[in-house]
Amino acid sequence: MNINLARIARKSAPFLSGGTAMLLAAAIISQPESSFNASLQGLKLWWTVVFPALMPFLMLSEMLSASGFVHAIGVLLEPLMKLAFRLPGSAGWTLALGMTSGFPGAAQGAAQLHRQGEISGREAGRLASLAHFASPVTLLIVIGASMLHSPAAGYSLLAVHWLAGLAAGMTLSAGASRPADNTPAKAPAARRTSLIRRALTAAADARARDGRAFGRLLGESVSASVQCLMLAGGYMIIFAVVISILSGLCPQLPEALTSGLLELHLGAQALTSGSAPDVSGFSFGPFKLALLSAALGWSGLCAQLQVLAVLKPAGARFLPFATGRLLHGGYAFLLTLLLYRPLAAFQESALPVLAGRGIALTGTSGTEAVWGNLPYLVAVHLLMLLTLLMLSAALRIASAIRGRSR
Repeated sequence: MNINLARIARKSAPFLSGGTAMLLAAAIISQPESSFNASLQGLKLWWTVVFPALMPFLMLSEMLSASGFVHAIGVLLEPLMKLAFRLPGSAGWTLALGMTSGFPGAAQGAAQLHRQGEISGREAGRLASLAHFASPVTLLIVIGASMLHSPAAGYSLLAVHWLAGLAAGMTLSAGASRPADNTPAKAPAARRTSLIRRALTAAADARARDGRAFGRLLGESVSASVQCLMLAGGYMIIFAVVISILSGLCPQLPEALTSGLLELHLGAQALTSGSAPDVSGFSFGPFKLALLSAALGWSGLCAQLQVLAVLKPAGARFLPFATGRLLHGGYAFLLTLLLYRPLAAFQESALPVLAGRGIALTGTSGTEAVWGNLPYLVAVHLLMLLTLLMLSAALRIASAIRGRSR
């Protein structure tokens, strides 16, 4: 029975997609002015915020991968990936990439590992779900400094966003089998030396395999990044039109609900519109801030479909990926409520720079905002990477102690 239903669903999928496209076209024709304005809103948001925010980091990721730095970090993060998330060590850099550049960069990293045969299709789906984060640029500059007018709120949202995503990844990985450990048993000191040597060897091998000159590497990095961002821009524009149409058909539905379910940036804009938080960013209210944090964890159907389009060769499915997004959003909602007061007190006493003298909008365009705050963003990225490396080292030491005690 289940097999027949699945077969029927596969056969009816082309008709459903065709019917949906026809209904969307009819709705656009019936509301041409509102659809045009909505598409302009999506285009403006993509061009002024998303494109300049993600372009430098996608290019940097491509160039670091060619230099071998990515592969060395993957070796160092191997204990964390195997013990905590039950994924191969090569997936470590994809997790770091997702936390620094955001989607859909992490999905591209997972798809690349699948093409290279280092992970299975199911592991690619779990890795893309684990590494599916909103960009720190989005949380710190777009939402924190621009929408909430408070960098402090952006830092709080970013910390909760990362913690909730890692908790959701560990929950989804609880029932998975651990990848085989091919590292030979050695003394602890020898193993530490071997790990560093393996990281250096992995970096040298990656550089040798790539072999591209700097000019060619730079050009191909730009081309790949622009192609990825063009895909994201197309999704954002069409979903902006869909949100406008649904708002016209169902005006009783809250705009924040519709936008939050479908598109992250438009949902955050709807949730934060009309708010005027104080210098600490916490007069926004704990419940509304928790809703915003949950919407960031869910990330919207627009982002999820982008990821699934990238992972189509790996056979990724929608329901498992959406389950990970629901877990991320649920954990983010609860953590925001639980940590609301401690974060507010900590920021006011220990982090006065976040209360108005840290990240800010230094220009009128997204490009100026990103590059003007580049030192702060790089510091956040380095702190995150250092934290992951420390967690990986701690898990490796704990595993060695547990192995000696047996």
